Amino acid sequence: MHFTSAANPTTLTALLHGLSPNSHQTGIVDKERMEIFYQPHIDREIESLIERIHPPRVCIDNDSCGDCTVLKVDSANKHGILLEMVQVLTDFDLIISKSYISSDGGWFMDVFHVTDQAGKKLTDETLMLHIQQTLCATRSKGEISRDSEPPSCSVPYPQKSMPTENTVLEMSGTDRPGLLSELSAVLVDLGCSVTSTTAWTHNDRVACIIYVEDASKSGPISDPKRLAHLEEQLDNVVAAHGGSGEKKSVRVTTLAAGRTHTERRLHQLMYADRDYESCRACHGDSSGEHKKGCDGTHVSVDRCEDKGYLVVNVRSRDRPKLLFDTVCVLTDMQYMVFHAAISSKRSMADQEYFIKHSMDSSIQCSENERQKLTLCLIAAIERRVSHGLRVHIRTENRIGLLSNVTRVFRENGLSISRVEIGTDGDKAEGSFFVTDSSGEEVNPNIVELVRQESCGTVISDHKSPHRATQSSSSSSSSSIIRQTIGSMEAKPRFSLGSMLWSQLERLSGSFGSIRS
Repeated sequence: MHFTSAANPTTLTALLHGLSPNSHQTGIVDKERMEIFYQPHIDREIESLIERIHPPRVCIDNDSCGDCTVLKVDSANKHGILLEMVQVLTDFDLIISKSYISSDGGWFMDVFHVTDQAGKKLTDETLMLHIQQTLCATRSKGEISRDSEPPSCSVPYPQKSMPTENTVLEMSGTDRPGLLSELSAVLVDLGCSVTSTTAWTHNDRVACIIYVEDASKSGPISDPKRLAHLEEQLDNVVAAHGGSGEKKSVRVTTLAAGRTHTERRLHQLMYADRDYESCRACHGDSSGEHKKGCDGTHVSVDRCEDKGYLVVNVRSRDRPKLLFDTVCVLTDMQYMVFHAAISSKRSMADQEYFIKHSMDSSIQCSENERQKLTLCLIAAIERRVSHGLRVHIRTENRIGLLSNVTRVFRENGLSISRVEIGTDGDKAEGSFFVTDSSGEEVNPNIVELVRQESCGTVISDHKSPHRATQSSSSSSSSSIIRQTIGSMEAKPRFSLGSMLWSQLERLSGSFGSIRS
């Protein structure tokens, strides 16, 4: 987006436009290698000057709302700022129940209603200060930089001592039972220790990111020949059961720590792999209308002729990180969000976006482009949905642990639909979501087999219907699952004019210092 607001100096705006004809881009994706480079298109000194003249203001308010913390961000606008803000809140494991967004022109203003994972207001002042500092990140010496990310951004479970570099395996292709087991076995054979793994499957496609270290000495693998050999062997595994010309990508590289945001990158990998092509345009009846009691994913894309916006309405089952997933796909498709209103009621969520294409906002969106946008939004929402039996483990970290656990699933005819596991010091912890390849319900006895193989605590629960099973040999453990129960309602009239503006006008004057 361009700095065109009257609040910004005209000469500085012109200078920025002159320096950055492509300032709408935050990254360049090489489709052949699917490699992403995050690099600025504006001189750092000039961009820093803008931030010093109009620094972000963040207010964390616990008084305005009785059941949540209201977080307000007021800042000079730039492309990608919405994703940055949502990503920060997501990385702090906050639940966003409502959001009002306005960024038409040179100013960005966003209001988030957030709670912790237990559905409570934020009360930890250290946490609130960290959130405020991260949202207000600048390049000033001694302050948090936008180029750096909290450890949780890089791996699903942060390590106690973060390395300066990471060796990363990125893979996407056709999903099949036992694929992760085969990949992890090859890594062990080649002298690699897995420090974290995150994998998603969707529409018979899979994308995974695996962080590895040299098993003989802790640290990244930097030898180019060894990295090339790793990539070649892993590529052979992915291609072993595939047909000629089948779409796939395998890449092993060493990156600076904090450069890759795992979940953001998984969205990019699956989008590049075109997992959205098998999605259905709508769930429910043939008209696409939302039926009472339906909890499917509905997306509509219309055009606002007066302002040239595309108006996108999304209704789906509410869940954590839903807003992050939706904004990711809009960013990947080069759309700018000018206004938005997000709200959840009972167990359903409504999102409304007023967007334009960042390449040329005057382009008339064709029917094919609208259809693609619809399918991509459905795919982004459904990628993270969990299916099957959840098996959560916590045990001592050791070389070959991932290979051993995934081998148990493979030998028992189970497929892994999603996984997120990482290390915390000398401990390994994470969850596997497994389904039966024949379509039958997963035998809960698999929990005991995993416990024997991992020698740690193992807990399982079915995602639907919700029920829990705990291995008799494991120690007691509990988790809080917040779910609002109630009947589904028909889609309400979700109007930006009646909700967004009234909220922003009421809140725009109340930005101030952080409060507990």
